[in-house]
Amino acid sequence: MKLKFLKPILALFLGLCATKSDAQSITEEKYRPAFHYSPQAHWMNDPNGMVYYNGVYHLFYQYYPGGTTWGPMHWGHATTRDLFHWEEKAIALYPDSLGAIFSGSAVIDKDNTAGFGKNAMVAIFTHHNQKMEDAKTGRHQYQSLAYSNDEGATWQKYKGNPVLPNPGITDFRDPKVMWYEAGKKWVMTLATKDRITFYSSPNLKDWKRESEFGANLGAHGGVWECPDLFPLKSNGKTFWVLLVSINPGGPNKGSATQYFIGNFDGKNFVPKSKAVKWIDYGTDNYAGVTWSNTGSRKIFLGWMNNWQYANQVPTKAWRGATTIPRELTLIDKNGDLFLQSLPVKEFNPLLKLVYSKKFLSASNELDLSVNFKPLKGKVKLNVSLENKGDLNIILSNSKGQKLVIGYDEKKNNYFIDRRQSGETGFEKGFAAKHVAPRIANTTQLKLSLILDEASVELFADDGLTVMTDIFFPETPLETLKIQKKPKNKSIGVSLWSIDKDEH
Repeated sequence: MKLKFLKPILALFLGLCATKSDAQSITEEKYRPAFHYSPQAHWMNDPNGMVYYNGVYHLFYQYYPGGTTWGPMHWGHATTRDLFHWEEKAIALYPDSLGAIFSGSAVIDKDNTAGFGKNAMVAIFTHHNQKMEDAKTGRHQYQSLAYSNDEGATWQKYKGNPVLPNPGITDFRDPKVMWYEAGKKWVMTLATKDRITFYSSPNLKDWKRESEFGANLGAHGGVWECPDLFPLKSNGKTFWVLLVSINPGGPNKGSATQYFIGNFDGKNFVPKSKAVKWIDYGTDNYAGVTWSNTGSRKIFLGWMNNWQYANQVPTKAWRGATTIPRELTLIDKNGDLFLQSLPVKEFNPLLKLVYSKKFLSASNELDLSVNFKPLKGKVKLNVSLENKGDLNIILSNSKGQKLVIGYDEKKNNYFIDRRQSGETGFEKGFAAKHVAPRIANTTQLKLSLILDEASVELFADDGLTVMTDIFFPETPLETLKIQKKPKNKSIGVSLWSIDKDEH
């Protein structure tokens, strides 16, 4: 009997003793991102429940603590004050008799509309009932609540769950809830198979169906998931942005997130354009949504993976990470509105300028390897050409593996080529060249790359065209060469090191 009670105490003691060495080993793991969030161990996918309160950004996410592949979903939890220095917390929500805990959102109920307490943190999520799915009822997903009165440290499930039963839609999930001030009500944006359905509620418990959107609009190569709805201003006028993730059916195969810009009156969403637009043309930015309770500032975070190969990527202790946090704004180009996304300003203190030069060069190739190698693959690189033309940025290692990012003038597209980037054989479609259309029409060409251990994020033309790809070089990238057409004599290059541990 004594041994029974001593075991947890001993385990706790050993855990405390191992903390420093464990943290050190985590940072040294192959492919472990240095400044993107990843869990210490096990599987993660969609970010959800993202909410800001009292100076803290809360990130909840789909998590399976039983392994490194997808399993019965929990809500993992991490917090940060600056969006880069993360503290992993205890699991927030566990599966229960109603099912596993799928994606959802969180809000601060400042007026106690739900009766859980003033400023309660309320999670609205999808319960997924596996037994009902196996029985083919078609009603195995429904929406439920949990609440916290201690800023997310502990949670209570609402005894009246589910608050929104399934009306008979197989895919009925991922509620993103916001307060709609004009109507003094909560609005839920819900993924319902191949479209979005909007609901409203005065108290987060009693929901009324308002309308649906998208049955005949947008990309429909796969099921719609993880929506988000929020207002943004352009030239003093308010527009509404609707994000919808889709799997499969992305512009470069697999998972991706499309968006619509239009008007919302608390009941109906009406888009300004029927054109399909993508928040990120790379293959590794999925299920992204924005933090709630941040006012007019909209900060986006995605899952840096793709369902095409997410269960097979060659990481060991963990699988899954998030993109760099990005601030979203609207920009008018040629009379059409587009989302512009750039790394949040909190990223800047992590940067240290190591090389910067703007010069005239008749050479077709610039070799910056002597400046690049000491940075150990954690780099921000800016390249600008006075006149747009073919451009190749080649990153390679001692094994001859290479990642090529650039611009093709004839096709007018940007690209990331990871066909020879390292380990690629774990999935037949991974080794590919991905492309994205250039939206800007300026003569000047501007590319900004953010490179971590096993990911590259391209922000072209000030975030008008964005691409995110993961890759797995067997040894660190050490050489950097920039190839351009001879007519591009004027070129600007700047190189920054990235180190969050120094700040």
